[in-house]
Amino acid sequence: QVQLVESGGGLVQPGGSLRLSCAASGSIDTLYVMAWYRQPPGKQRELVASIKNGGSRNYVDSVQGRFTISRDNAKKMVSLQMNSLKPEDTAVYYCYGRQLGDVNYWGQGTQVTVSS
Repeated sequence: QVQLVESGGGLVQPGGSLRLSCAASGSIDTLYVMAWYRQPPGKQRELVASIKNGGSRNYVDSVQGRFTISRDNAKKMVSLQMNSLKPEDTAVYYCYGRQLGDVNYWGQGTQVTVSS
């Protein structure tokens, strides 16, 4: 069992940057996919970015070129660097990990608000 805890959310002006971090209570070596999802107000949760153990990354089109996902298995952390933030990036952001056998882990979420 792995617990995921997000941090780094907050209020930022349009064009600003935030860095989200996800700390795991145990090893993430077996979490072959780590990802960040977000849920905007009144909308469904969506995948923002994912990273596999081998390092391959994927991004939703709306954040391509602005967000960067990274993982450090030794530190048991996954991060999401968010630049050039837009009001439409406002959402609760969730850390996610998937283990073989389709075992899924979720964090509790962290609020990101982009507003002037």
